[in-house]
Amino acid sequence: MVGAGGYDDAGVYRLNDDTALIQTVDFFTPIVDDPYRFGQIAAANSLSDVYAMGGRPLLAMNIVCFPIKTMDRQILKDILAGGLDKIREAGALLVGGHSVEDGETKYGLSVTGIVHPEQVLLNSGARPGDKLLLTKPIGTGILSTAIKGGLGGPELEEEISACMACLNKAAGEAMAGLAHGATDITGFGLLGHAQEMAAASKVAIHLDPAAIPLLPQVVDFAHMGIIPEGGHKNLSFYRRCLTDSSLPEGHVMELILADPQTSGGLLIAAPEEELAAIQAKIAVGGYPYETAIIGEVVAGEPGTVSI
Repeated sequence: MVGAGGYDDAGVYRLNDDTALIQTVDFFTPIVDDPYRFGQIAAANSLSDVYAMGGRPLLAMNIVCFPIKTMDRQILKDILAGGLDKIREAGALLVGGHSVEDGETKYGLSVTGIVHPEQVLLNSGARPGDKLLLTKPIGTGILSTAIKGGLGGPELEEEISACMACLNKAAGEAMAGLAHGATDITGFGLLGHAQEMAAASKVAIHLDPAAIPLLPQVVDFAHMGIIPEGGHKNLSFYRRCLTDSSLPEGHVMELILADPQTSGGLLIAAPEEELAAIQAKIAVGGYPYETAIIGEVVAGEPGTVSI
């Protein structure tokens, strides 16, 4: 049903009239110092693709690269423990994995999920008139860069770690049967993933910068020039798709919109009344982050984004 030819977050294969398999894989190098937290974040990031497709994670397999001869084995155990805790929180099963001795630590998951074939959510489903809901604040790339530079303390690191480790389970379950399309916000930033949704759906998207939730101190660090290299690359690439920007060129909000996220929230396209229902469902379980309607889908040149 979904292959490698589009912009979607995972592959989908129909097994029968009632069940389709979702398949995805993701892994990366440590983004925080704490190995247990790193394991949680990497697992949550991998599981997110299944939620973005409207599915439920079923099975997970570890992917591990580790310098076993030069690094304490307890670090590896802590990474795997963090990942396992998130797999269990998702209601999935860890069924194995593969490890490689490597000079640089890397961790993530291959995840298999299931979904009803008629309930698969694609990023090509956005329709003119839909509003856009974002389920997590953005700014993890900027804040991670600040922390690596010694400019953020342990409280800030814990705050962004908790945000990245938070599963998109509540949002994924809440949007079932209500949303037209969805994607998760990761390495291409909010701007890049919004553009991909616009291109795949053959629509234009308008984002309201004032409505976008941000993590603490993101604007301050952006004004200081604390921007990851990926943010500059994202903005350089996706600026060609920007039209009618209300921001002056070089405004820090452009860079914040292009900030590469790790385990970001979902971007959900649905009619406004359905988004209200989705927000209400997310809030029922005590979801810890603000969800916000940050823009809308409009008729216009396909694949363009206005701000």
